[in-house]
Amino acid sequence: MRESLGEHDTSTAYERGWSTLKNSDLLDAAEREGFEVLLTTDQNLRHQQNIRAWSIAIVVLRTTSWPRIQRDIPAVVRAINSAVPGSYVEVSFPTVG
Repeated sequence: MRESLGEHDTSTAYERGWSTLKNSDLLDAAEREGFEVLLTTDQNLRHQQNIRAWSIAIVVLRTTSWPRIQRDIPAVVRAINSAVPGSYVEVSFPTVG
């Protein structure tokens, strides 16, 4: 994924030492560090948090399957590139028959 987002600075929660942070703490940390977009596969995030409380854009991948994501990387890139502060978007991926 990182190679496809070459124009963006990227890092993972693990790389930042945030792998144990949950929802609001993760969003707080990302905003505090100046991140503009949080890319996640946590489809429950919008039900667990008042996502309007943050200015960071949130892009949710509706699958954790790397092969499915990989087949439609352009959709992910479009979602990230069009994200604006405080926005929330879910990216769906076609199932393979």
